[in-house]
Order: sequence, then structure tokens, then C-alpha cells
Amino acid sequence: MTRRIVITQNITVDGVVEALDWFTPEGDGDVSDLMPLLAEAMEREVGFLVGRRTFEDMRGYWPHQTDDTTGVTAHLDAVEKFVVSSTLTDPAWANSTVLRGGEHLADEIAGLLKEGPDGDVGVTGSIELCHALLAADLVDELRLYTYPVVLGRGRRLFPDGVELRPTLVDARAFRSGVSLQTYRLH
Repeated sequence: MTRRIVITQNITVDGVVEALDWFTPEGDGDVSDLMPLLAEAMEREVGFLVGRRTFEDMRGYWPHQTDDTTGVTAHLDAVEKFVVSSTLTDPAWANSTVLRGGEHLADEIAGLLKEGPDGDVGVTGSIELCHALLAADLVDELRLYTYPVVLGRGRRLFPDGVELRPTLVDARAFRSGVSLQTYRLH
């Protein structure tokens, strides 16, 4: 195994990944059958790649959680984090590295994929970064948690002009109505 880029997104049936106040996991019923799968994904993750806005949102929330039983706080504190930003100078979160992105994004991603332990480098949120990674053909796998919601508005994971031919490698349904589709791109 080598390092791979894996995009994991919560997505609506109509493909929206970014819209205000649609995603509330605690309000979507019983998600207990989802938790072991999330734990497995965190175990395989050796790096976490996000854009600046997602990074700042997460940095402002997760390090301050003291009663998190999901393991997300411990994972994010320990995992190597990469933030793509042309403006951020001090990430102010342990184990974090700033990547400048822009025209050098593909080279920086190739560099981080060559260094360090084998495993997944996860990407979540960070829609502009996901668009850039997909357009540059740098994504190895998509994990799409589809929520039974149709919004008809909001930003989508796949921008106009990006053509993909993913291979479905796993599909699961959960008690909450959420389904997970895993696609291999490489």
C-alpha cells in the first residue's frame, strides 16, 4: 500500500456538499451502525488534507472537545494535517503543515504522497480543494455518505467540466437512511 488521496464527503441525493444547515448527524436518527465504519477509516488515515477555511473551522472546534467519545478529537490531534492556503503562515495546530497550493498544488500533493507511512490522506469539506484535486486527477477514492435529503441549491462536489469514470467498490445502507458509496478512481 502507498499513500492515497481519499475524498470523504457528506452529500445530498442531489449532489450538494455545501449548503447552510443541511447536515446534522445527531438529528438524522440512529447512526450507531455508521460509527464502526468511521473508526476504520480513521485507523487507515495517516494524513488529513484540507483547505484553509475548513482547517480554521476544525481548528476552532475539535481541539477544544473534552468529552468526545467518537475518537475524532484524538485522531485529529494526532494525525498529520496539511492545509492548502496562500495566506496562512502559522497553522497553530500540532502536526500541521501549510501547503501553498495554486499552480504548485499537484507537485506538493505528489511530494506528500511520497513521504511518510503508507495509508490514506483524507480530504473532507474543502470544496474548492476537492475541485482542484479532481481536476488534476489526484484523487484515488471517493467515499460518499449520501443523506436522504434533496436541497435543489448549494455547491456540488463535481464541478462542470470534470469527467470521471469511477468504479463502485462498495455500497452500504444504514438504519438512519444514510448510504455509503465507495468509488475507486485509480
